[in-house]
Amino acid sequence: MKDIRVVTEFPRVVREIENLWIPMPDGVKLAARIWLPEDAEADPVPAILEYLPYRKRDGTAERDALTHPYFAGHGYAGVRVDMRGTGDSEGVCKGEYLQQEQDDCLAVIEWLAKQAWCSGAVGMIGISWGGFNGLQVAARRPRALKTVISLCSTDDRYNDDIHYLGGAQMCDNLEWGTTAWAIAMTPPDPLIVGDRWRELWESRLNGNGIWMQEWFEHQRRDEFYKHGSICEDYSDVAVPVYLVGGWADSYPNPVFRMLESLPGIRKGLIGPWGHKYPHFAMPGPRIGFLKECLRWWDQYLKGVNTGIADEPMLRAWMQDPCPPAAIYDERPGRWVAEPSWPGPGIGKWELALSPGLLAGGARSDDVLKICSPSTTGLSSGAWCGYGVDPTLPIDQRMEAGNALVFETKALEEAVEILGFPEFEVKLISDKPVALISATLSLVLEDGAASRVSYGILNLTHRHDDLELRPMQPYSAETVRIKLRCCGQRFEKGQRIRLAVATGHWPIVFPGPEKATLSIHCAGSSLTLPVRTPQPLDARLA
Repeated sequence: MKDIRVVTEFPRVVREIENLWIPMPDGVKLAARIWLPEDAEADPVPAILEYLPYRKRDGTAERDALTHPYFAGHGYAGVRVDMRGTGDSEGVCKGEYLQQEQDDCLAVIEWLAKQAWCSGAVGMIGISWGGFNGLQVAARRPRALKTVISLCSTDDRYNDDIHYLGGAQMCDNLEWGTTAWAIAMTPPDPLIVGDRWRELWESRLNGNGIWMQEWFEHQRRDEFYKHGSICEDYSDVAVPVYLVGGWADSYPNPVFRMLESLPGIRKGLIGPWGHKYPHFAMPGPRIGFLKECLRWWDQYLKGVNTGIADEPMLRAWMQDPCPPAAIYDERPGRWVAEPSWPGPGIGKWELALSPGLLAGGARSDDVLKICSPSTTGLSSGAWCGYGVDPTLPIDQRMEAGNALVFETKALEEAVEILGFPEFEVKLISDKPVALISATLSLVLEDGAASRVSYGILNLTHRHDDLELRPMQPYSAETVRIKLRCCGQRFEKGQRIRLAVATGHWPIVFPGPEKATLSIHCAGSSLTLPVRTPQPLDARLA
């Protein structure tokens, strides 16, 4: 995993095709940039497709140049396609993950498989949007698509993307809605499309629509979000899938869910990284990710036994304690492995709540009230951390002043957790619409608090994300909040903190009214996914 070095010479000479047009069934042409071995027509190779709206000529040009030539030099054709209505491609793009996007990708895969330089086998790789559509297209089962490497992606467009979190409206719904739409609205390059550039640009300006309008119109988990969410039927995905995420990113949860639920060959890798490819991601340590991909491609696109199929299902970076900071060069820790998920090393540690305390044993009868200021959450950082800018969560001590705090005594021995913490809470709301947030932190010996995980629930979604139920004011109910997955070591002498609040801005917007929640300690507990070291750990670099 540590074998990372710069490579400039490859087994096969690489030829680059700056632009090539791929025809769609309706006559629209998509623009592609291709890297492939110079002798590929004499010795055909599998194709590796990355299919995005982010402009191959400039938006992802640097990233593409760090990835696809490597694949080409090792006997593959790296193909970077601009989606319909984006970059240098024709047509319009009316939104994200639409049926048209998938249909076009099916046509691209079929076209690639028929080229003289292609062996007939195609793989897909992508991060974020490209990770999403790799899974979505795999669920459509095109014959030539043999495997997918999906990074920083999701299986559930409603509950684990930029739109809603626990049923609460995310601020990223607005921020990303403007950013992605603006990228799609930019003109094609005249050097590629010639004098048609203005005509193509005007068609986008007039035809793309306003994406986030539709996102705000669909506030429940209806058919709009079910489309493109492979969790609706995991069995649709039959090809081998390699899932990659990062603790500093916003999409580690789906890695665990898909490892547990996909029926076929699957593997997971979670590092300390933000929303970037692991060979140039921050926080480090970075890894030789392209070499790892090559082992996967060789196994499932060429039928070469690389040994990767015999390795653990999950490898994850177990983070060591460190002071909170908005940006890190590296996060200390070590690699751990589980042969399956949930793995044999995972157990449960239930902690009861009493005023100011988290502990095992008898529960308190106390009832505690909280109505947090609207600014609660300011120390949380960005929902989607890229790792390269100071947007990670900072010291959580300020947040503790706006919340009910429950904390263990100094730990008598080290504890490691891997997976999803869960908070079960018996509560009363004085308003029909209310939010609850739960933040898990590691408290260092000097009192600084590093955020480990958090969870948010719009209480009207406590039973279902489609048929909502307002809270009955002053009536007690028990709800469960699954916090974001994590991999964290707590050292002897440190403490574990749970902070419960009624807001989490600017991750999510506040509710329509300020609500006061009454927390019944007797009916509440925090359950941590404790992990014991496994023999597999010692074999990881």
